[in-house]
Amino acid sequence: MRISTMLATGGLCLAACGPGEPPAQAPAPNSPPADPAPTAPESVDQVELHRLDCGTIEVSDLDIFAADGSFAGQSDTFTNSCWLVRHPDGDMIWDLGLPGILAGGGQQAQGVFTVSMDTTITEQLKARGIAIEEIELVSISHSHFDHVGQVDQVKGARWLVHEKEYDLMFPPARPETEGETGSQFAGFAGLEHETFTGEYDVFGDGSVVIFETPGHTPGHTALQVMLEDVGPVLLTGDLWHRSESREDNKVPRFNADVEGAEGEPGAVTRASMEAFEARAEELGALVVIQHEPADVDVLPEVLR
Repeated sequence: MRISTMLATGGLCLAACGPGEPPAQAPAPNSPPADPAPTAPESVDQVELHRLDCGTIEVSDLDIFAADGSFAGQSDTFTNSCWLVRHPDGDMIWDLGLPGILAGGGQQAQGVFTVSMDTTITEQLKARGIAIEEIELVSISHSHFDHVGQVDQVKGARWLVHEKEYDLMFPPARPETEGETGSQFAGFAGLEHETFTGEYDVFGDGSVVIFETPGHTPGHTALQVMLEDVGPVLLTGDLWHRSESREDNKVPRFNADVEGAEGEPGAVTRASMEAFEARAEELGALVVIQHEPADVDVLPEVLR
C-alpha cells in the first residue's frame, strides 16, 4: 500500500498526503481563528533562524521508516519542527507542520501515528511580536501531511516550491484513478507561487538557499542558512527522520523511489543523502534532523 494512500485514510490530519489539483476556490480555513497579531517588528540587520514547535508525532511501529526492516517493532516520538527565517529583505516560514485545528485538542490516533500540537504558527509568531500577515515567503521541504498543515495561516505569502513537488501536488494530467483529491492541497492553490529546480537562492545573497534532495518525494528539498553567530545550518526536511536513520542511511519504505520505483529502490534517496553529507562537510555545517528531538534539544539559544 502506498504511504499516501495509507495516511489518507486517517481522517482529518492525515489526509494531506496525496496529490491534488488546483480548485476554483479554496475552502474555509481549517485552523482556529487567531486574535489579531501585532504589527511586525522592524526588519532585522542580519539573518536569523528560529525553530517553531509544529507538533509531536508518536509512532508505535517504525517499520515503514526503514525499507530493510531493521526498525520493525520499534517505537519513537518525533518532534515536528517548522522554522522562521528572518532576513533584512524579508521573512520566510520553512515547513507548515500539523493542521492548526489540532492545537490544544489533545492527541489524535490513526494506525501507527498519534499526533498532537500545543499551539499554531500564528500564535508562536505573535508571541515574538510578528504578525503572520507580514510573512512574505513560505516554502515546504515536501508535501506530506506533517509539513503542510497550516497553509491556511499564510494566505498572503509567496510560495517557493520545487517544480516536481508542485507537479506531485497538482498533477498536470491527473489519472482518473487518483479520485477527487483536489481539496487536500486547496490552501496552496490560492497562493502566488514560484517553482524552481536545482537550487534556489531565496534572497539573492547566498544566505538562504533551498536545494533539492529528491527521493522521499520527487521534489523534496532541504534548507541551508548562513548565520553570523552559528555558522552554516542545514535543515534536513525528511531526508532522515531519526539519528539512527542518518547513521546507516536508512531509506523509508514509503519513499517515492522505493514504492513502485524503476531501478534500484532507494537509489535516488541515497544519492541525495551523499550529496547532503558532502555539502555539510564542505561547509562545516550544523545539521538539524527536523523530526529528531535530540537535535532540537541541543540547538543553540539563538535558534530557539
